[in-house]
Amino acid sequence: MVARHPPSSAAPTPSAGAILLLVLWAVLATPPPAAAENGSETTKGTATLVRAVMCDGIENFAPVNPAVVFPITIGKIFCFTTFDPVAAKTFIHHDWYCRDKLCKRVKLDLQPPRWSTYSSIQLREEDKGPWHVNITASDGKVLQSLRFSITD
Repeated sequence: MVARHPPSSAAPTPSAGAILLLVLWAVLATPPPAAAENGSETTKGTATLVRAVMCDGIENFAPVNPAVVFPITIGKIFCFTTFDPVAAKTFIHHDWYCRDKLCKRVKLDLQPPRWSTYSSIQLREEDKGPWHVNITASDGKVLQSLRFSITD
């Protein structure tokens, strides 16, 4: 589930004030976890999104160090999602956006009765800045958007 995204143009190094604004923007723009964890989001009625987080690793098929700001030195970040229940075999997408430009689309299968899955990107120096991942159902409906930042 690891795929590289295409190179993007080099970005200027953000100042401390810009980084603070990015952090505030990421925190304020991220829906509360309860919205995803209360089972209100579904994919065509066949799967319910119960957890979605950005993290810096996966161990024993669980997210490690969930966060909204990641240093570029970490090298790789993950989007982890859990669906429960999953009524029938279906799929979702993790759409990775850097500065609102689609950089990578990953199709992930879901299997009954419960399923967790993830995608990741390798970070490069030019990837600093605001990002988001849209978790999209097979019908194209955005189930949740996770905002985060890559900093020095």
